[in-house]
Amino acid sequence: MITIKEATSKKDLKAFVKFPFELYKDSKYWVPPIIKQELETFNKDKNPIFNDAEARFFLAYKDSKIVGRISAIINYLEVDKKGIKKMRFGWFDFIDDLDVSRLLLETVENIGREHGLSYTEGPVGFSNLDKVGVMTEGFDHLATMITWYNNAYYVNHYNVHGYKIEKEYAESRFPFSNVKPEFFKKAQELIKRRYQVKALSFTKTEEVMPYADRMFDLFNETYSSLSSFVEITDIQKEYFKKKFISFINPEYIKFILDKDDKLIGFAIVMPRFAQALQKANGKLFPFGFTHILKAKKNSKEVIFYLIGILPEYQNKGVHALIFNEYYETFTAKGIETCYRTPELEDNVAIKQIWKHFDPKIYARRKTFVKDL
Repeated sequence: MITIKEATSKKDLKAFVKFPFELYKDSKYWVPPIIKQELETFNKDKNPIFNDAEARFFLAYKDSKIVGRISAIINYLEVDKKGIKKMRFGWFDFIDDLDVSRLLLETVENIGREHGLSYTEGPVGFSNLDKVGVMTEGFDHLATMITWYNNAYYVNHYNVHGYKIEKEYAESRFPFSNVKPEFFKKAQELIKRRYQVKALSFTKTEEVMPYADRMFDLFNETYSSLSSFVEITDIQKEYFKKKFISFINPEYIKFILDKDDKLIGFAIVMPRFAQALQKANGKLFPFGFTHILKAKKNSKEVIFYLIGILPEYQNKGVHALIFNEYYETFTAKGIETCYRTPELEDNVAIKQIWKHFDPKIYARRKTFVKDL
């Protein structure tokens, strides 16, 4: 018999976070999160997203053993301000048992109906800075810290339970040797003169902070046209600064300013922490920090996490300045491979930016939707 229990206590939430550790304990490709950070994400007193959203967490039990989990999320910035009556779900993992996945999804669907929502979509997180999509290709590739990994059978469960594909994403990579400076070296000098813009690089994290709020404002403006976008609020900015920027090498953050020192473009690259996180196995102590700090300093693989350019400067070659800055940084650090985060398949503009580097898709993922 399968039973669904809401995870409300600290013990239950820790079990919620740790379930994938058991499910994927034999996987070479799954990358574990840091348990403490996951718990803080779900903590209403620490994560400011709960000022504008609510979430409930559920565990599925079979013969007293946890066999699945799911979160039910309502983002009121999306529902009330944008009028998108979406019931979100995420952190959805389960054994290969159709009854387990069905009962978990039905739990979310019922919550959506109770709130008068029109449809449910997932897997997604609280906002655009969270993980997104169920993997549909690329199961034999090492995941990243910013994506969910899952077994191949997940997709069949969505199909059987009446879910349809909503959004499609691709993950790609390219060797740094593909980057030819002639594609942007001369162009960036021309762009600097024509539009009176300049690149700004950093060597210390504290140098980044005065620009961080402006970066999130630019992020909001850059991505606001996407159908899946939910804005980052002022209080969330503080949270994300603490959560993300400490993980990022300051020299991997690049800003573009206009003649009035207005931020018009930015990019964030992160070291690829996948192997370090596997070694840490969810814990920062006693040795997890060591593995992560070593990767931060020495990783020869990087992930392009975010890139944003003010709409009026898009298609004007501003990205050439960004790539020129990274070329010099990556050359000095001996970077070998560049990865890109999941990007919408229909985002033609972003594909144009990367075309000269000949990226190869190695994984795909999708979100699924069902009318309520």
